[in-house]
Amino acid sequence: MFLLYLCLLQVLTGAQHEPGYCSFYEDCGLNPAVEGALIPPRVPCKDYRKAVNVTGDHYELFKSVCPMLAHGEGETLACCSIRQLTALQSSLTLSKAVLIRCPSCADNFAHIHCATTCSPNQSQILKITKTANITQPTGIVKEAVVGYEAYVSTSFSDASFRSCKNVRIPATGGYAIATMCGRYGATLCTPQRWLDFQGDSSNGLAPLDINFKLLPDGQTAGLPPGAVLFAGTALNCNETTPTGGEACSCQDCEQSCPAVPQPPPLPEPFMIGQLDGVLVICIIVFSSSLATQEFLGSLFQTWGTIMARYPLIVLPVCLVVVLAFAVGIKDIELTTDPVQLWSAPQSRAMREKAFHDANFDPFYRTNQLILTAPDRPSHYYDSLLFGEQNFSGIISKDLIIELLELQQKIQAIELWSDELNRTASLKDVCYAPLNPDNPSLTDCAVNSLPQYFQNSMDNLNAKANMTELGVTKEVDWRDHFIYCVNSPLSFKDITALGMSCMADYGGPVFPFLAVGGYENEEYTTAEALILTFSLNNYARTDVKFKVAEEWERRFLEIVQEYQKNPNTNFTFAYMAERSLEDEINRTTAEDIPIFMISYAVIFLYIAVALGEYTSWKRILVDSKFLVGLGGILVVGCSVMASMGFYAWIGFPSSLVILQVVPFLVLAVGADNIFIFVLEYQRDMRRPGEKREEQIGRVLGNVAPSMLLCSLSESVCFFLGALSTMPAVRSFALYAALAVLMDFILQMTAFVALLSLDARRQDANRCEIACCVTVKTPHPSKPNQGVLLPLMKKYYAPALLNPVSRMVVFLVIFCACVFLMFHVKVGLNQELAMPSDSYMLDYFAYLYKYFEVGVPTYFITTKGFNFTSEEGINAVCSSVGCDQFSFTQKIRYATEYPEQSYLAIPASSWVDDYIDWLNPGSKCCRIYTAGPNKDEFCPANESKCFYIIYPLLAKMLTVFQGLGPTNSSYKTHVTSRFMAYHTPLVNSQEFTAALEKARELAHNITMTMRNVTGTSQDFEVFPYTVTYVYYEQYLTIVNEGLFNIGVCLLPTFVVCCILLGMDLRSGFLNLLTIVMITVDTVGVMTLWGIDFNAVSLINLVTAVGISVEFVSHLTRSFALSIQPTKVERAKEATANMGSAVFAGVAMTNLPGIVVLALAKAQLIQIFFFRLNLVITLLGMAHGLIFLPVLLSFLGMLTEASSSLPHEILSQTMR
Repeated sequence: MFLLYLCLLQVLTGAQHEPGYCSFYEDCGLNPAVEGALIPPRVPCKDYRKAVNVTGDHYELFKSVCPMLAHGEGETLACCSIRQLTALQSSLTLSKAVLIRCPSCADNFAHIHCATTCSPNQSQILKITKTANITQPTGIVKEAVVGYEAYVSTSFSDASFRSCKNVRIPATGGYAIATMCGRYGATLCTPQRWLDFQGDSSNGLAPLDINFKLLPDGQTAGLPPGAVLFAGTALNCNETTPTGGEACSCQDCEQSCPAVPQPPPLPEPFMIGQLDGVLVICIIVFSSSLATQEFLGSLFQTWGTIMARYPLIVLPVCLVVVLAFAVGIKDIELTTDPVQLWSAPQSRAMREKAFHDANFDPFYRTNQLILTAPDRPSHYYDSLLFGEQNFSGIISKDLIIELLELQQKIQAIELWSDELNRTASLKDVCYAPLNPDNPSLTDCAVNSLPQYFQNSMDNLNAKANMTELGVTKEVDWRDHFIYCVNSPLSFKDITALGMSCMADYGGPVFPFLAVGGYENEEYTTAEALILTFSLNNYARTDVKFKVAEEWERRFLEIVQEYQKNPNTNFTFAYMAERSLEDEINRTTAEDIPIFMISYAVIFLYIAVALGEYTSWKRILVDSKFLVGLGGILVVGCSVMASMGFYAWIGFPSSLVILQVVPFLVLAVGADNIFIFVLEYQRDMRRPGEKREEQIGRVLGNVAPSMLLCSLSESVCFFLGALSTMPAVRSFALYAALAVLMDFILQMTAFVALLSLDARRQDANRCEIACCVTVKTPHPSKPNQGVLLPLMKKYYAPALLNPVSRMVVFLVIFCACVFLMFHVKVGLNQELAMPSDSYMLDYFAYLYKYFEVGVPTYFITTKGFNFTSEEGINAVCSSVGCDQFSFTQKIRYATEYPEQSYLAIPASSWVDDYIDWLNPGSKCCRIYTAGPNKDEFCPANESKCFYIIYPLLAKMLTVFQGLGPTNSSYKTHVTSRFMAYHTPLVNSQEFTAALEKARELAHNITMTMRNVTGTSQDFEVFPYTVTYVYYEQYLTIVNEGLFNIGVCLLPTFVVCCILLGMDLRSGFLNLLTIVMITVDTVGVMTLWGIDFNAVSLINLVTAVGISVEFVSHLTRSFALSIQPTKVERAKEATANMGSAVFAGVAMTNLPGIVVLALAKAQLIQIFFFRLNLVITLLGMAHGLIFLPVLLSFLGMLTEASSSLPHEILSQTMR
């Protein structure tokens, strides 16, 4: 009875789980339940039968498709017909196209489907769950299998998954598994999810539904009686296949990677115990000829007397000379391009940029919006396919529609172009990677979230009912969005909507280009939407350059108007490619009045401070308004003469020169003016001495000091022109000539002007109303003013008592040495913007929400043979490639992103080419006969032969012809491979990324030069658009040390010579200037001022201003006749210190303070802050540190033995 029951059961069910039997056999036609499949969904007929013995052509096809199941002709049983094998082969081809880089992975993948389709024990490893009646061409209706349940051991499924999970798609840099795991992508993919996707007929690839049940080995619970788990042998990815396939490459298989030594750890900071080493060392170390003066004085005395005697001749002659130089200003050329300002034309970055732009299209122009909706609440969506998902407030349909409307409005921009003589639009200037020659509007690369819906409102509004695991729900745009951000390369989603994820221009939109502000690839929680328009980057001489700039201007107008609209639901930041230059030019124009006010304040101070003011009745007689104006004009004339001269010879200028050089020359000139005028006011005219002779004698006393400063500064700046940085070199040349001209005009025109003013004052005539005289006589005693008595009576004695001397010396010296080691190097790009610029918001949004760094290209120069097998192996990362090849080394670097600053391995056209050649891809074929024999055979021809390496060189030309015209490979000249940096947020990271990329490229270069036939001048170098800006910071410290060093040298030499070869005074003078410079760098650290080219210019300026603070006082000390060093220091501090304080410090400070009102952050930081620091530190060192230093170490000589007593007494008065 029991046997009868079993027989009846078999009849009723039509199948049984036993070895040697099939559950289905033969092709039954197309699955009626599958629509829109990428390949015909052919399904088998239900047929419980014994496995058949495959022979002849049947066996050859079987061995080709499922070699792991073949045991020899006549010895092989199978459950699949030739038609089934043909359908299986077609189905496997698409999947193998992305897996073929790893033969063992492709073999394992085929093994799974070969087992369920062809295993001789098929009935034991699966159970039919769904059938459908299909009418055959003969009219017979057969029962077809459209769904079954397969039983697979976890040991086999896990091993198969492990062999495939790291296989990459070189063209995108992503993982192949991401395209084969549906909504989960590569990150969340598991063996179960991987197989579930393979068995989902809605994915456009699977012909029927397969429910894979994965169970541990030996488990029988949950299996039908007689069923067993399929537990085939899965290959590891580092194993060869039985058919001769090589082990997978390291790029696709971690087990294949050789032992790569870890890069050395980052250097530890210098520490002693728990304290900063430099600080400890500082604490330990710092705790434990006058005949020249006589000659120069006599020479300048004679000169001054002549200039004072003939002022009406001297002034016109000076004016003619200045005008002769200044006329050249009409031809002045201003350099505004930041690249030309800060990067030398022959620098490595500029040469590499020129090479890239000459061989490839320049990096495209970016116009971008980053939009947020901070007040929108998040919500949860219970997806049928993806479960409960948290959607942030900005990922909502109404906001996506609003973004789409804004996008379409921008895309519709039209403008009249005089250059093209017609109406131009986006398609005339856009970057169109797939149709660059004649693009339509939809060919333009626009990346945004609406592109997942092809910018179609119909697609965005689409809905459909879908049943999954017996549950029916509605799917909509949210399901499509979740799927696309995880599988952006898909042409069809797995929902009932069946929509593509590709953008309307034909390319994928990677999620980091559509949304931002998410964590751990949870894209639905993104806080920002990103909209990017890419334009071609035309040369400035190209007619379309102006068209692109005008389109960007219209883009900014629309965006700014949209931002002002009260109905806008977004808070956003934006930029156009032209924005940086626009904003810099805007702030320059707006801040010119600030500089004018600054100079006006300085002029007002000089005009008031130079007056004597002995009584109210003589206030207009003793004032020096016209003398002060004359001093300002001397400064202005010297600057114009310098600018005119260099304009004559064709040397370009810059806005930095226009802003800094007048300030520098004014500081130098005002100091000399104050010293000269105050010395004249304090001097008593000797009996019988004429006014002109007195002026000459006073000039003879002070001119050597003025010469010392001016000559030191001028030589300093001329030597600074040795810099390779264009902006620094041009500044140094302009400043050097301006300082020299200022000294010459002071020795001529200003002496003549003072003579005329003295003549007026002696006649008691008012300054402005020259015809008006006053009767109150001039006081018989010289006027010492207010400052000199205060410094002589209170300041100098307090400064130089024994206690304060030691404290001041130790504190200043230790602080300056310690702080200079902690300054940051760089210039963040947002500092170039005015404080009210919209670009500041953009940079803040960019750093906060953008999830990817800038792309970088590794470029090869000519001299490498890409057509040889050895050359290919040295570059590729596929099976059989060198484990330390070009692309493999980049991949190794991405394993240490915190040190290499590389996040995504390089996409490689070489690997694409190898995949294209592989017979498994069915792409590269040749004619086997006829007139086109051995030529490339296109895909629409049937009788062709698949090839691999034998025709590699020939087929490479064909492969290149199939790609876009702006491809990354130009075999005979150059090639490029694109990787991505990690997100870089400041100049220090950009600089470090450049440095590490160059180290890696050099390592690759040295390896590839060892390949046979490679030229020894072959080179690999990295390039991205930002490198030309940040290259300077690789060498700017050495550049700065060199420039400041060559500026310091002449200050020592000139000081020694003009002080009668007094080496000690020259050294102390140099030491104090060094201290000011070093202390300035230290305070830069405390005040957040980075060290860069702008600050370097100011530091070079600091050397010049420091000479003014220091050299006058040093010379005054050297010429003193007091008996002790302390007394000499007191006298020099009181007499010369008061003039320096009034002439340098008080001249600069009012003008500097006005600069705090400027909108430009560069001016606020590098002109207001830094010049304030330079002035205050110069004053502190000149009036505090130097007197103390001289009181300790100054030279004590018998000055009276070398110079007449009267000269010395007049000099010190």
